Amino acid sequence: MSGLHDLPSDLPVPVDDGACAHLVGTSMPHLVLPSTAGREVDVGALGSGRTLIYCYPRTGVPGEDLPGGWDAIPGARGCTPQACAFRDHQGEFASLGASVFGLSTQDTAYQRELADRLHLPFEILSDAQFRLTNALRLPTFEVDGMRLIRRLTLVVRGGTIEHVFYPVYPPDAHADEVLRWLERQA
Repeated sequence: MSGLHDLPSDLPVPVDDGACAHLVGTSMPHLVLPSTAGREVDVGALGSGRTLIYCYPRTGVPGEDLPGGWDAIPGARGCTPQACAFRDHQGEFASLGASVFGLSTQDTAYQRELADRLHLPFEILSDAQFRLTNALRLPTFEVDGMRLIRRLTLVVRGGTIEHVFYPVYPPDAHADEVLRWLERQA
C-alpha cells in the first residue's frame, strides 16, 4: 500500500460481537469534549436534530509507520478514507438535517493535523481521556500500547442514541451506508 487513502484488498472483515447492542435508546451523557475547531462540545446537548458521530480507531500521518499488525486487525484500517467519504457527503447530510462529528481517542493537536490536511468541514472530537468511551461502554481494542475505539457510528437524536452502525465495513463506503439510512428515515 502506498498511502493512507489506499485499502488492501484482503482486509479482514469485522464481525458483530454484540458490543454495541446496549446503545440504542441510551441518553448521551453530558460530557464536554475538545474539538478541532478549538471549542468544547457537550455531547449531551447536541440539539433536537440528528447528529452523526463516527468513531474511528486512529488516523495515520503521512510518512509515519502504522502500528504493528494494523492491517490484520478487523476494522482497524481505513480511517482516512472514511473521513474523506464523510467530508464528500457533508452537503447531503446537512440537506437531510444531520450534523457530523468524528471522534477518536487521539488528542486534539493530532486530530487537527488530519482535519487541516483533509480539509474536513466538520469537527473531530477528542476522547483522549476515555470519558465518553467509558460512559457509553464503547468497544475498544489495544495495539502497540494504545487503547483505541472500534469503528462505529452513533446516530443521536434529541440527546438519545437512535441508531448504531457496528461493525463498520468497508470504511470507505460507510458514509454512503449512513446516507442511505438517513434517506429512508426522511
